[in-house]
Amino acid sequence: MTDDHTDLSVVLPVYAGVAAQHLAAALDSIAAQTLPAREVVVVEDGPLTAEQHAVLDGFAARQPGVVRVALPVNRGAGVANQAGLEAATGAWVAKADADDVLVPHRFERQVAALRESGADLCGSAMWEFDEDPDRPVRLRVNPLDHDAIARRMRFNNPINHPTVVYRRGLALEVGGYPTMRFMQDYDLFARLLAGGARMTNLEEPLVLFRAGDTMRKRRSARGYLGLELELQRRLRSYGVIGPVTMARNLAVRWTFRLLPQRLIRTTYSRFLSKPVAA
Repeated sequence: MTDDHTDLSVVLPVYAGVAAQHLAAALDSIAAQTLPAREVVVVEDGPLTAEQHAVLDGFAARQPGVVRVALPVNRGAGVANQAGLEAATGAWVAKADADDVLVPHRFERQVAALRESGADLCGSAMWEFDEDPDRPVRLRVNPLDHDAIARRMRFNNPINHPTVVYRRGLALEVGGYPTMRFMQDYDLFARLLAGGARMTNLEEPLVLFRAGDTMRKRRSARGYLGLELELQRRLRSYGVIGPVTMARNLAVRWTFRLLPQRLIRTTYSRFLSKPVAA
């Protein structure tokens, strides 16, 4: 595998529900990186709005290396990310969400960490904000070293997907993203771990992640219950967990999904992220 850690392809899926101004801010933050990516693969997940097309047209006109992949209907994050992974040509994939903002030195920091550690995947902490990226309200952190990441993988996702940079070839070797609409990143990371990939996380937050109540409502949706069962079955089949851990995980996760919204917010703020001090 190539050691050219600067050979980056950004994969950014977008669908019609993303506000055009948020998409523009995300693209601007990619263009402003101190270490530029070689290409930016934008996956249009179903028909987009005229405003979104205008933003993308303007970005492509001023940014070299833009690749646009148009899916005729909305297929969800799993299919869209897989389409981007397959269309990318760089040795490394840097994930980005269409409504987040990247810290200007994100790619530079992660490339340096990958080169120094010899890891195959690098994530980071990330700030969460509700409306204004200049006013983050929570910090989402994960274990830093490979062994701690592997331990956390048994219970929940130890990588913030919007922050990740990984070897494209390895991701393709293990099958890439599944078609499931949610938790497709956790599934991919578990297969990468089972396949021998080395992982690291940076303590520094390198992405400003747009959260808010919409994201937390998705976390509480009852439709997730079947997906949780599917994911746990997959983790067991990969050898990441055994039957006892699977049963424990399902009990904890199903209880969480069925909580009222007020308790969802409290639980999320207390256990899954750290509030920013006033």
